[in-house]
Amino acid sequence: MSTRIARAAVWVALPGEAALLVCAVAGVRVPAAVFVVAETLVGAVLALESALSWRRYAARRRAGDRRRDAVREAVRALVPTAARRLAAHEVRALRSLGLWVLRRRHQVPDGALAVAYTGPQTALMYGMLFVCVVETVLLALVIPWPLVHAVLLVVDVYGVVLVLALHASCVVRPHVVGTDGSLRIRYGALFDLRVPGSAVASARVERRSPDGGPVRPGGDGVLDLAVGGQTTVTVELTRPVEFVRPLGRRGFARTLRFHADDPRATVAALTRARTHASPPA
Repeated sequence: MSTRIARAAVWVALPGEAALLVCAVAGVRVPAAVFVVAETLVGAVLALESALSWRRYAARRRAGDRRRDAVREAVRALVPTAARRLAAHEVRALRSLGLWVLRRRHQVPDGALAVAYTGPQTALMYGMLFVCVVETVLLALVIPWPLVHAVLLVVDVYGVVLVLALHASCVVRPHVVGTDGSLRIRYGALFDLRVPGSAVASARVERRSPDGGPVRPGGDGVLDLAVGGQTTVTVELTRPVEFVRPLGRRGFARTLRFHADDPRATVAALTRARTHASPPA
């Protein structure tokens, strides 16, 4: 119960603190009593978080865990899964930006086929990037307050970097068809699913336009991984495989539908690898 209270207090305290900070930066006059009460609540939340974290850390250490594992368990107990995963996605996206600059790809083994899938979204991503840059320039020209100007400039520049990092993560993290018939489908730093070659029953070129976001599980055991609102390859599996959605929810899929810029080459590689892996009759 105390862990739930701590999590709820964080979600309440942090937005309130951010709102007071925005008011102060914008020059809005806030009564001193409100500041005192707000800072007292924030201090109490931090104290509660620290006490619970230390108690969980000490318990794990007494149980024989290493220091790193104990710290990880303490953080996992107090920070919501969605928040942890969003932070991890962001770090991976920024790392992908470095790989993109160096013209390297992430974990594509020798002999494997790297399947690009960014075609339908490239124009959209660069359009978003252009809009973010224009917004940054306009706000820099319009806002007269130096402190507000500096804060928004940092936020806008970081937003531009994140948009570029999201696109870079999709470029450097392609789908992968292994020489053993295995399949790895990804969507940038947000989604990653590995399917062993023994689980692949068949593959075919099939163009579809599913509704919803990029990662959309269906109730009939179908998982759609769309790019630009479309999928081009359908893979039937011999058994259900477990997947993890971007915010941590899990599910099982028996049919995978994903986009590939060259679906015929992808299907041919999967079919060829599966044929070679099959024992002779």
